[in-house]
Amino acid sequence: MNYKIKNITLRKSILTVMLFALLGVLHSCYSFTQGGALTDEKTIQINEFPNNAPLVNPALSQQFSTDIQNRFLQRTTLKGTKENPDLLIEGEITDYAVTPTTISSNTQPNPAGGVIQQSQNKLTITVKVHYENKLHPDASFDRTYSDEAAFSSNLSQSDIESSQVKIVTERIINKIFNDIVANW
Repeated sequence: MNYKIKNITLRKSILTVMLFALLGVLHSCYSFTQGGALTDEKTIQINEFPNNAPLVNPALSQQFSTDIQNRFLQRTTLKGTKENPDLLIEGEITDYAVTPTTISSNTQPNPAGGVIQQSQNKLTITVKVHYENKLHPDASFDRTYSDEAAFSSNLSQSDIESSQVKIVTERIINKIFNDIVANW
């Protein structure tokens, strides 16, 4: 079966070449393996983040430390080291709080009349971060990151620790990663 392409015109060829040229330019502007802020850096050391919050979640320190290490080692070309790193990230968890909050959007009719408001709680985690860039000292900083998640007060403590903590720590790690790697 012989099939000949009869409808290729010069205009379609030029558009195809322009499309590939545009993709090449866009690819050169942004690398998916490492953000624009880190150019010369090759090694990173991320120390354990101790939990110094008044209310201590026993698994939070290890979970947060492992998650932030994985983020940098998996999404950049940086190599982990314990001696003379180009980048140093360390800090501490300074707050872990579960507080009641009032949200009026979830209501249920009460058989006795009126409306029952479903109660919710809010988890807040705060992390203090020290970032040191030995090759570019002007990029170094000390910052505090905080985030929160609202959830039904019906969740047990183990449900909070398995789901809500993961959501909040993921958001905090995203902020830290963007400030260091993407330099946003």
